[in-house]
Amino acid sequence: MTDSQPLIGVLAVQGDVREHLYAVEQAGARATTVRRPSEVAAVDGLVIPGGESTTIDKLVRIFELRDPIRRRIAEGLPVYGSCAGMIMLADRITGGRADQETLGGIDITVRRNAFGRQVDSFEEDLHIHAIGGAPMRAVFIRAPWVEECGADVEVLATVEQGPAAGRVVAVRQGRLLATSFHPEVTGDHRFHQLFVQMVCDARAGARATTR
Repeated sequence: MTDSQPLIGVLAVQGDVREHLYAVEQAGARATTVRRPSEVAAVDGLVIPGGESTTIDKLVRIFELRDPIRRRIAEGLPVYGSCAGMIMLADRITGGRADQETLGGIDITVRRNAFGRQVDSFEEDLHIHAIGGAPMRAVFIRAPWVEECGADVEVLATVEQGPAAGRVVAVRQGRLLATSFHPEVTGDHRFHQLFVQMVCDARAGARATTR
């Protein structure tokens, strides 16, 4: 890999960090872990992995990462969150702890553990126009769903069958991307490729404004 490729960090305080690092590299970018404020400042994009959203919330505060990440989101840093990462990027939570906070940025309300407990985890094929090609096998593990979307939020995918049919499970707002499911565990890297392209577009836009 070369320095011409974007450097994408994976928030490495808790969750499926290794899987995202591999997926980012397979999607054509350089990947690194992020645990310190200085590392937040160094990356061109950030992935917030699945895990336990309340634990991630506590740890980003302990590691003094919350404010630097929020600042960079406000400045236009591309960020992708999967499962718990979607919760962390949501402006509002339903079903969370009373003291739970998010990083915010996407004008959505998410319901935590919306599909039920670990034993209620499931897989489904989703047709997602934004990534093209064949349906994507989506893995839902104690996943949230989106209950409300603001006017600027683009819905990328909904559950297509079963009792949760129609529930929103993938969204984009500007340079922020989020999914309820875990594309990093299936070997299908199209969502990570979409995110890498978002990061490349943001870098190109930044270079253009400095000329």
